[in-house]
Amino acid sequence: MGGRRTGAAGNDYSFVSPVVKYLLFMFNFLFWIISLVMVSIGVYARMMKHAEAAWACLSVDPAIMLMVVGVLMFLLTFCGCVGSLRENICLLQTFCICLTVIFMVQVAAGVLGFIFADKARNKVTEVINNAIVHYRDDIDLQNLIDFGQKEFGCCGGIAYTDWSQNMYFNCSQDNPSRERCSVPYSCCIISQNKEVINTMCGQGMQELEYTEAAKHIHTNGCIDNMVDWIHSNLFLLGGIALGLAIPQLVGILLSQILINQIKDQIELQKYQYKHQTDPWP
Repeated sequence: MGGRRTGAAGNDYSFVSPVVKYLLFMFNFLFWIISLVMVSIGVYARMMKHAEAAWACLSVDPAIMLMVVGVLMFLLTFCGCVGSLRENICLLQTFCICLTVIFMVQVAAGVLGFIFADKARNKVTEVINNAIVHYRDDIDLQNLIDFGQKEFGCCGGIAYTDWSQNMYFNCSQDNPSRERCSVPYSCCIISQNKEVINTMCGQGMQELEYTEAAKHIHTNGCIDNMVDWIHSNLFLLGGIALGLAIPQLVGILLSQILINQIKDQIELQKYQYKHQTDPWP
């Protein structure tokens, strides 16, 4: 079933396919709901934090990242929803262009990250070091770092001594913190045989030599472990990337088809008005 019909007089006229129109609407409505949930979770998480820490580490705050992504997705899917229902070319083109730009940025980021792997590594190191500095300032960030260190079996960015960048774990002699020269519990090597878990197992580990500390904690940094994990899970990451790309390509395709159908209908209406013809004699 195409986008054109033939009248009794043999004149062709275009129409907007309701299948494409409402499929695009449902596609955007689904992601519009997801964006609202993301923004709500981000706002709730942000409001639950202490006021003094509210602006401490915005660059690494997961709640802020969730809110920003959610707001951008909300605006984009709003254009898609309203544009498809109202058959508004301006909103549909905005949706299509933005989605195309996002897709191209993702592809470019992947290519540049592969080509400039060393610079990308340095940037990741900078972000992780910043997160270490603000470890105690943000409970969400703290949970995220602990989860990463447990999952990857690592400690710090390059090595476990990176935790000296945090004011609580700093090894300076004048540091009054009880956690001086320690590392977080998530760095510890936990034995499954122990009935009682020592949550203070990271105490004073930065003062030990590498080989001695390795008996109690993970001494390798998370960056090297993450790189190794990426190399061993390329097919999984490729599948995730493809899963993220397919909805974007579907949205671009549906919006472009609908735009073309609307334009054809407008052109036909202009033609009929100009020639004052009636397709039904």
